[in-house]
Amino acid sequence: MWAWIGSFMSYVLEERSLFGDGVQLASLITFLVFAVGAVASSLAGAWSEKIGRTAVATIAMVISGCVALFIGFIPVQWSVLIVIFVLIWGASVIADSAQFSTAITELSDPVYRGTMLTFQIGVGFAITAGSIWLLPIVKDLSGWGWAFAILALGPAVGITAMLRLRSLPESRNLAGGKR
Repeated sequence: MWAWIGSFMSYVLEERSLFGDGVQLASLITFLVFAVGAVASSLAGAWSEKIGRTAVATIAMVISGCVALFIGFIPVQWSVLIVIFVLIWGASVIADSAQFSTAITELSDPVYRGTMLTFQIGVGFAITAGSIWLLPIVKDLSGWGWAFAILALGPAVGITAMLRLRSLPESRNLAGGKR
């Protein structure tokens, strides 16, 4: 969704037509989505030290997945609601990423730690590249709603993985035992 949020917001604001040329406002909103994500990522790291990495990652993925599932179906007339949701999405979507990397460093054998982090980052980039490629195809076939909704599959898989990890005894090695 990161790569397409500017285009989506331009579409929403231009369709709304209250804002005239929605491109400048869409650019500002897109910047705010990234800025909110940067702040939220730091806050999520601190929060994960208190309540646990799997908990924070799961909460973040539930929120980002729900936003992805529904945001494209919200009528453009409700543009203020859409802006609120893209900001919520920006805060939640990045909050899980650092939790994954930190969990790998806490759980992996030091001999393989670099390899595991490289693998995790590579898989993440491959999934991102695939979704950037796929999203406009789905959008052209069925609209923004379905294009964003299919992205909720990623958080669904991630939530399942985090809950599984949380159930394992090894998860006690995360965040000083807070899982």
